[in-house]
Amino acid sequence: MRKTLTSTLLLATACGLTVTAHAAEWTMATPYGDASFHTQNTKQFADDVAEATDGELTITVHSGGSLVAHGEIKPSVRRGTIDAGEVFLSVLSNDDPIFEVDTLPGVAGSYDDAYALWEATKPMITELFAYEGLIPLYAVTWPAQGIYTSEPLTDPEQFEGLRVRAPNINTQRFVDNLGGSPTETEESDIPTAFSTGRVDAMITSSSTGNSMAAWDYVTDYTNANLWLPKNIVFISQRSFDALDEATQEALMEAAAEAEKRGWEMSREDNDASLAALQENGISVSEPNEAVSEALQAAGDQLFEDWQSRADDEAKQALENYREQRDS
Repeated sequence: MRKTLTSTLLLATACGLTVTAHAAEWTMATPYGDASFHTQNTKQFADDVAEATDGELTITVHSGGSLVAHGEIKPSVRRGTIDAGEVFLSVLSNDDPIFEVDTLPGVAGSYDDAYALWEATKPMITELFAYEGLIPLYAVTWPAQGIYTSEPLTDPEQFEGLRVRAPNINTQRFVDNLGGSPTETEESDIPTAFSTGRVDAMITSSSTGNSMAAWDYVTDYTNANLWLPKNIVFISQRSFDALDEATQEALMEAAAEAEKRGWEMSREDNDASLAALQENGISVSEPNEAVSEALQAAGDQLFEDWQSRADDEAKQALENYREQRDS
């Protein structure tokens, strides 16, 4: 058998062929559609990996929740059903309060602050992922979150009973604090949720409003700058360990570039999306004093709740961020 294999290798070499180990083919799931800049960045990342590894690692990205539902992406990677995934980081808040720190109003209100918060919390998040056999590759922020409504938002009493699309538990708590009725709805289901009356309003970014053609079902966007939440892209430790060292290095280099590119794409997409909202007839405005005070009060209550649940390590990570931000 050994002689036959040796003869085959010599014949391939003589014919000018390259004999390589079997290339790795990974499957990746993301809940976001192809119009999202996050998905565009993720697909570019996959292309970069294939190019950098000369095809030794290819990643097929299944977008729009077409392969795995949002809530099942992390468990699927953990079980090894798929190799990689992308999720809205705060949907993991039931696992640990650190995952929702970027959805606390007032903690990080700019891109620079949001990135500093990611840097401060990354070690703890990486450790928590590692405990489940996962490796975070990169994280990219969404633009700041605002409020979409079917009429101008001028009075805090408008929140009473308002059915608001809230994509994670922290946003649901925030809506509760405002007196609204939170409804968990995936991005891909937003148009149906509005058309069937399941939601009257939504808290999300300019980017999501643009990609989901929000002008078809709302008229106003209050640019409240509530928080800048992140998506996180991660892989199975088992899948990573199966790669050779050169491929591993190429993968991590492509991930670092994807993070850098993604944050810039987010800034650009925010500007373009705000313009698109207005061009399509949505009124974009800042919250007035009364609404701002109501949002602040709801945010303060949310933060107090987070403090009661967070452990010392999470609190210290937040304190490290604040010290760095204020220095």
